[in-house]
Amino acid sequence: MSRRMLVTGGAGFIGANFVHYWTQHYPDDMIVVLDVLTYAGNRSSIAALEALPNFEFVHGSITDRDLVTGLLQKNELDTIVHFAAESHVDRSIEGPAAFIDTNIIGTLTLLEAAREVWLKGDGVPHRFHHISTDEVFGTLTHDAAPFTEQHPYQPNSPYAASKAGSDHLVRAWFHTYGLQVTTSNCSNNYGPYHFPEKLIPLAITNLLLGKKVPIYGDGKNVRDWLYVEDHARGIEAILNQDEVGGTWNIGGNNEWNNLDLISELCRALDNAFSEDPGWKSKYPHCPAANGALCADHREFVSDRPGHDLRYAIDASLLRNNLGFEPKIQIQAGLQQTVSWYLKNDAWWRPLAAS
Repeated sequence: MSRRMLVTGGAGFIGANFVHYWTQHYPDDMIVVLDVLTYAGNRSSIAALEALPNFEFVHGSITDRDLVTGLLQKNELDTIVHFAAESHVDRSIEGPAAFIDTNIIGTLTLLEAAREVWLKGDGVPHRFHHISTDEVFGTLTHDAAPFTEQHPYQPNSPYAASKAGSDHLVRAWFHTYGLQVTTSNCSNNYGPYHFPEKLIPLAITNLLLGKKVPIYGDGKNVRDWLYVEDHARGIEAILNQDEVGGTWNIGGNNEWNNLDLISELCRALDNAFSEDPGWKSKYPHCPAANGALCADHREFVSDRPGHDLRYAIDASLLRNNLGFEPKIQIQAGLQQTVSWYLKNDAWWRPLAAS
């Protein structure tokens, strides 16, 4: 049975990768992407999909109740996959109001539009899938057990607090109104189409432009890294099962501290230049183009306020119940990511300059 799906934030990093994955694997499904195209939304990320007969892009905000309701009704949509969010912790520290507006008010607007359209009268079969983050659980010590789905919420940044609030709304709309919801809490994603303010794309683009790679504090903060296509596969597994009302962790089984991660990325970039000397003429300012090691171009900068020490995901529920395992380990994922940025400078150069 084909789906008719609204993907919010589908021109952003994870959303764009998800719609690429979904259109490839479910070509008969209809996808409507709704994206307000903030600085982190890039329509060129999904431009190749707009010629597809079952694909539509709509420029607009998830806080526009009339727009969302109209899209659900006009297209007879039966599924929402909700990626749209402000997500950069540093920006949430500098300007938290935008995070409350998008992440909490925007999610409320979607839930209310879905309730109006899908629960009217006898109701219609539907699914509202909400994308969240491991940051809602707070921080872990280096020797603590990873986050399970039952871990208490302890958000430490305005971003994490806004996502925690949206998670609670989704849960409440299931228990109070019967909206058929699922939620997934993912670890740090990386891969193609990633806006170059986050650690991995920032490191790649800075090095290609001959700039230093900034590392907060001592570089010992630990994250679990999930290749973005594996994240799409995890969401697929959740959407294709019938249990609603619960949450699922999606992790990469790849815990790395920032310093070691950047060292591994630098090796991948050095190797790419060694294997294809043609990159030297395209990126003449990259250390690897001039016989230097990219790892020597790291610099330590002041730590950010409230910087969580460690995130780690226990994804055994998804593995044991739905058979999901990430396919891409960090070395292969970094090589693929580096290769994508080397080949797609027309996509990232205007963003790196902004």
